[in-house]
Amino acid sequence: MAWTLQNWPMSDFSLNVNGGARHVAIACGGTGGHLFPGMAVGEQLLLRDCNVTLLISPKEVDQQAVKSASGMGVETLPAVALTKGGYLGFFVGFWKSWRRARGLFKKARPDAVLAMGGFTSAPPVLAGKMMGAKVFLHDSNSVPGRANRWLARFADQAFIYFPQAANRWHGCKAEAIGMPVRSCFLEPVDPEAARMSLGLDPKIPVVLVMGGSQGAAKINEMIIAALPLLTKGKFQILHLTGATDFEKTRAAYATSPVKAVVKPFLSEMNLAMGAADVAVSRAGASSSAELAAMRLPSILIPYPAAADNHQFENAKAFFESGAAWMIEQREATPKRLAEMILDLAQNQEARSAMRDSLGKWHDPKAAELIADRICKAMETGASHV
Repeated sequence: MAWTLQNWPMSDFSLNVNGGARHVAIACGGTGGHLFPGMAVGEQLLLRDCNVTLLISPKEVDQQAVKSASGMGVETLPAVALTKGGYLGFFVGFWKSWRRARGLFKKARPDAVLAMGGFTSAPPVLAGKMMGAKVFLHDSNSVPGRANRWLARFADQAFIYFPQAANRWHGCKAEAIGMPVRSCFLEPVDPEAARMSLGLDPKIPVVLVMGGSQGAAKINEMIIAALPLLTKGKFQILHLTGATDFEKTRAAYATSPVKAVVKPFLSEMNLAMGAADVAVSRAGASSSAELAAMRLPSILIPYPAAADNHQFENAKAFFESGAAWMIEQREATPKRLAEMILDLAQNQEARSAMRDSLGKWHDPKAAELIADRICKAMETGASHV
């Protein structure tokens, strides 16, 4: 028999927080790619007089990033991770997370639950569904994630970034609505001021190297190996390494003539992208959407082990539309990557064309639209928006 919630008992839970205002729980933990878009929607829900609770994982990246989540409640749920052969740990983590979410929702029942992807979002979706909450999913990748595909049967609606993902949903309506980005990415950034605030020379062009919220070891290794070739470029580097490779990468730059600022993590990514002329990045959907919002030309190196190879599909969509250059990791030797960086950094015409194409991948009202859809559903009580 298929697992459904139709016969699960509903209970009479406590009133919503803050005098009966609508309460939305946003399950967005695990990676910056889930968390930052969730925070963007949360900002818009606050403007619509909703109470917002962010449900995050115990990961350090989550704990650091939510420090900027002004006005929103933050709750940490036990980790839920599905790895090959780790099914027992998955079910234990799932059960603990579900019990924790259920306990939180007893204190403040949500009118809606928005899941931003990943198995961390699954237990609160089920707990919220049991309590009669509307359920919404957001999937940012060209191939919907396993957790969201499974949760679709319980959802009222899914919001997607890549239009080509629309036909991959079964059990709920999917709408291509864009990718929410935090409000700071919608504001103009003065490049020279941003460079000064980050310790860079305000007059020298910048190449931003980043691997997502937790860094990318392979990209770090390739850039370190490519440093002798990058001395030919008339630019400086802002390198975000992730915590693991920070000391090793900083030491490599210390013996190189390439001017650089090296940081393990940066919460003000709008400043980093605003300071940069070119980026080297993984192809996670959140990072790609932020590149699009900032109109930052980039070289995308998709993470080859991403589930369903979704980063390759993300990068391919950007590349085919002219919004980025792309190279697969297996082909990205230090020499080849250095050549691409030098070519793009020195080719103003290519960067200009890329900025024009990036505009097609950014809807500045995506977070607003999602917040409006959720609010309308809570007001009308309709099963679908």
